[in-house]
Amino acid sequence: MTAFENLGVMPEIGKVVDEIGWQLPTDIQMESIPLILGGGDVLMAAETGSGKTAAFSIPVIQVVHESYQDSSKSKDGSKKLKVGGGLFSQWQMNPYDRGTAFAIGADGLLCQSREFKDWHGCRSTRGVTKGKYYYEAHCKDEGLNRVGWSTLSADLNLGTDKQGFGFGGTGKKSNNRQFDTYGEPFTMHDIIGCFLDMDAGTIRFSKNGKDLGHAFDIPAYIRKEPMFAACVLKNAEIQFNYGSTPFKHDPSDGYIGLCEAPESCSVGSSIVGSVVAKSRNQNRKDNNAPYAIVIEPSRELAEQTCNIIRKLKQYIDKPKLNEVLVVGGISPADQLKQIERGIDILIGTPGRVDDFISTGKVNLSQVRFLILDECDGLLTAGNGDFIKRVHSKIPQVTGDGKRLQVIVCSATLHSFDVKKLAEKIMHFPIWVDLKGEDSVPETVHHVVVPINPINDPSWMGLKHHIKTDGVHQRDDVGSRARETAEKWSEGVKVLKGEYCLKAIRQHKMDQAIIFCRTKLDCDNMETYFKQQGGGPDKPGHQFSCVCLHSDRKPPERRSNLEKFKKNQVRHLICTDVAARGIDISGVPFVINVTLPDDKQNYVHRIGRVGRAERMGLAISLVATKHKEKVWYHSNCNSRGRGCYNTDLTDRGGCCIWYNEGGLLGEIEEHLKITIEQTSTKMEIPVDEFDGKVVYGSKRGNTGVSLYKGHADVLAPTVQELQDLEKSAQTSFLNLTMKTSSILDGRA
Repeated sequence: MTAFENLGVMPEIGKVVDEIGWQLPTDIQMESIPLILGGGDVLMAAETGSGKTAAFSIPVIQVVHESYQDSSKSKDGSKKLKVGGGLFSQWQMNPYDRGTAFAIGADGLLCQSREFKDWHGCRSTRGVTKGKYYYEAHCKDEGLNRVGWSTLSADLNLGTDKQGFGFGGTGKKSNNRQFDTYGEPFTMHDIIGCFLDMDAGTIRFSKNGKDLGHAFDIPAYIRKEPMFAACVLKNAEIQFNYGSTPFKHDPSDGYIGLCEAPESCSVGSSIVGSVVAKSRNQNRKDNNAPYAIVIEPSRELAEQTCNIIRKLKQYIDKPKLNEVLVVGGISPADQLKQIERGIDILIGTPGRVDDFISTGKVNLSQVRFLILDECDGLLTAGNGDFIKRVHSKIPQVTGDGKRLQVIVCSATLHSFDVKKLAEKIMHFPIWVDLKGEDSVPETVHHVVVPINPINDPSWMGLKHHIKTDGVHQRDDVGSRARETAEKWSEGVKVLKGEYCLKAIRQHKMDQAIIFCRTKLDCDNMETYFKQQGGGPDKPGHQFSCVCLHSDRKPPERRSNLEKFKKNQVRHLICTDVAARGIDISGVPFVINVTLPDDKQNYVHRIGRVGRAERMGLAISLVATKHKEKVWYHSNCNSRGRGCYNTDLTDRGGCCIWYNEGGLLGEIEEHLKITIEQTSTKMEIPVDEFDGKVVYGSKRGNTGVSLYKGHADVLAPTVQELQDLEKSAQTSFLNLTMKTSSILDGRA
């Protein structure tokens, strides 16, 4: 049995893992796999390269396979539906009779809704027809709620029609939209007792054991229908107790807990019949109805995840699972053919997935998993509405009674947008946070090289330099031009090209990722490397390189990435598309030609180095004193293609002034550090404890111990502390003996 099988992973997947050579699960895999297999929603955060993709792929493959088997075995609908681990004979809240944003915990009693604007309600799985009953509702936070009783015909917004009777946190009772002052307000930590006398036709409530008196008379025609425990929540959490555990405040006057209701006086909810019928009529799973949807922010990440899933499921049989990759840049007709042949796991990017769902090409009725990989990247790219729209179309409970699981993972989960999204679409999520707030690993040295075209006028004498982006094509920026912001902006662009080459030469970089802000900047840098004798077909050259951005065709992108991974070229020039999640291990160097727009992307970029305990160096070329004019095609009809409008955006153009000094300040504030600046000679300051660093090698791997000298320095201090400790212990013993002697004398 493999270590993964000890986590509950099926042997067929364990065999693949063993062949790959993953002898032990990583920390994120160890924590997340059992949680996902157990049915929970999980937010996972860990460093890039920590195994997050496998952490969700392994349990998703296994659960999808088990779901397929269950579906095949239950074609006649004979499988009994369960709620919270128990049959409908138990008193719990009903997952089939609730609002769309109403979440129910695994025990069926802890309930939550994190919707701020709308109310979402739910009823119990069983109701009573006669007798006197009681249950308690424990308010877990300061959100708004109403609790009480209703018939199955009542609106889930308790108290807004004739057949629902509620008592709310504002201190008002409500029925048929009549809100009257009753009792007193309640909030977090308060326990509300709900009393129902079906024989007398009365309802009353208590607060923390204090009887609040008569609240409602139930009309005679309603008393003919069973009454169910009910509630409605707005950004609130509440815990029900129907008597399965001791009440905090025992009822009197002959009232008993709902759990004690005799079979002859209680009935199960009929609001599950449609689900059962659907299950019985479902003789097979629709070919275009996946069990899992994985959303990735880029084609490369989607392809990488698809390849991992394809490899992990290779030994799974009866039935075999079908995964389909759905991304742009590839003929949709080919992808549709694969979907029509049958799809179990869909992996894709937002645009193409949205297109297939909105046109009905993909059926969401059977989705068990919605996985959002690199979620903060998805949100930064403006996909928040798409995610909410897809989530709203997926049934919260599938036809076979299984609940939707949402998995969110990223290298950074602490953004406000991610937390806000999680509150809306996740069901009591468990955080697996092995990273914490954004920080830079100790294995990464990162420095800023200031770019100042006034202090370094060498750019004006260069006959051959990098081709700039053309934003100053109408400006006079020559060496004899007057000193203007445009001139210094052009100088920044030229010097960045020169300093990039200088960094590679200075540190003898044999492998580096070079980040540029735009696709045009990447193309220009690739051309400049070729002018130095490098390029994609010069594997041994100092400036051999490939380029990676969204305008390159998918086959070229895959080929370029493989060349870099296999060390067939030394440098990968790319936009931020390569910063997130792409599996490129062991890279010793990163050069930021331009700082990223988003401060969190700085962590993603430099996180490409310093992995697997190997030292890495990240150099950022930053115009700290001068702004740089750059393209910004936010309102451009052609999205920059063939655009030559160099006016600023506030004048209807497609350019802005880029303030890298301000961006650097935001990054430092975000990381709560000051990033060290070095001179244009690019001499990297090294902590004396690190000793001599070899980037790309493990920390301290210099042939001699880096700790001996450090220990020698500390030795006198350690000895002094030992002497002080010995002296203190001796004094204490002497004082104790003296005190004992005095006491003996008194005796």
